[in-house]
Amino acid sequence: MHVWWSRKPLAAAKAVIWASLVDDPSGDDSLTLDQQQRQRKRLFRILEESLVWENSNDPNILRRARKEIDRSCKGPPPAILDPFGGGGSTALEAQRLGLTALAGDLNPVAVLIQKALVEIPPRFSGCSPVNPILQRQNYGWSGARGLAADIGAYGQWMRGEAWKRIGHLYPDAIGEEGAELTPIAWLWVRTIPSPDPAWSGQVPLISSWELKRRPEKPRIWFEPVIDRERQEISYRIREGGQPELAPTMKRGNGTCIATGSAIPNDYIVEQFNAGNAGEQLVAIVADGGRGRGRVYLAASDLHVSRADLERPIRAPTLEIPAAGMGFRAPRYGFKRWSALFTPRQLTAMVTYSDLVPEVWVKAKQDAVASGYADDGKRLRHGGSGASAYADAVVTYLALAIDRLADYCNGLCTWNVPREQVAHLFTRHAIPITWDIAEVNPFSSSSGNWLGAIEWIKKVVEKLPASGGGGGGKNTPPPPGGRFKKYAMIF
Repeated sequence: MHVWWSRKPLAAAKAVIWASLVDDPSGDDSLTLDQQQRQRKRLFRILEESLVWENSNDPNILRRARKEIDRSCKGPPPAILDPFGGGGSTALEAQRLGLTALAGDLNPVAVLIQKALVEIPPRFSGCSPVNPILQRQNYGWSGARGLAADIGAYGQWMRGEAWKRIGHLYPDAIGEEGAELTPIAWLWVRTIPSPDPAWSGQVPLISSWELKRRPEKPRIWFEPVIDRERQEISYRIREGGQPELAPTMKRGNGTCIATGSAIPNDYIVEQFNAGNAGEQLVAIVADGGRGRGRVYLAASDLHVSRADLERPIRAPTLEIPAAGMGFRAPRYGFKRWSALFTPRQLTAMVTYSDLVPEVWVKAKQDAVASGYADDGKRLRHGGSGASAYADAVVTYLALAIDRLADYCNGLCTWNVPREQVAHLFTRHAIPITWDIAEVNPFSSSSGNWLGAIEWIKKVVEKLPASGGGGGGKNTPPPPGGRFKKYAMIF
């Protein structure tokens, strides 16, 4: 659903909950030791079956697991409370086991993730989608499948609207024999002025020359072409062999590729903070179509010019915490969150964000047309009518924008072995990167917008969406019961 640090594995969360509520046979004095052991093995088999990933939503296996909880509790089982719920694994698995799940956190992002996983889906459980295109389909919209379908439909609409507004910024690449190819990514390198007075131009900060490295396949890489007369550096794509030059960056220090002079880290930091750093396009990665895989093309003036934009004035201005753990980018002059994005990336993020309130209006209108009450009561106030349903839809679309931001920023790199853009949060840090892989949000490859929507749609489809339901055209879900006992999970 969303990036979260140290998320509990779902299987482990389910195992802890179930084992906390099901009595060990040793507590039954009527059983002999041999009978206890046989009973214990039976319980372990139920637990093992329920932890297999493919069985996560198997109704028969879940029914057997719930039966053992009811047998041990001898009445209504206690609610499961996770006061520091993080990514929501404990609450989600408690709900899947048919238990009342209570969770919270000090971090508002964690709370939103938990609401999206556990609280919102039951409110609209069993409801059909409201999008007019989906209204003509009848799939038996059990659980949160109707809500998931609307997330997909409105996400697709956002993609179409975004393309109308900024699609011209993402031109096709021209392959062999003039074939038009969809770019997957644009690969840039950061540049700074050389500290050597013998070279007046910019020089690249490069951590790797490689573009493709697969077993038993020709290696693809890019090679610098140094024009000493014009004091310029360009690049060409090479296939076969391997780079002859070492990367220009190592452990934060660099080497001038034109003169061989050392570039100390302090000088690099100084140039970045002085606003003297730049980016240079070195390659375009395109989808070559069926059977061809990735195609690597040299930079072109058209693609450079389409990325040369003014930064949108409505971009966020919030500053990055200077003392944040693992935050290395601010040291290099990236003081605000908006500075982490290239102008084209920032334009894309602002465009998709602007579309969210537009979707809310559309979703509310469609919900009213399909029979939802136009009561104006919002989701945060316990509503289940048209306004609340629109709130639910845009909540998931906003989470998709977060997923897009993880790939559509200026600190992403190119994963050479897998030939795809590597997202920013591969670890718990915001490091400085020397090579930039700029994703195409309109492609069908890793990091694109519809990919983010599809991830979230699949999650919502598989959620238990239990513990109430009956939103939309039905009555609001009943309030949760009061429990005297709580199973505390930390």
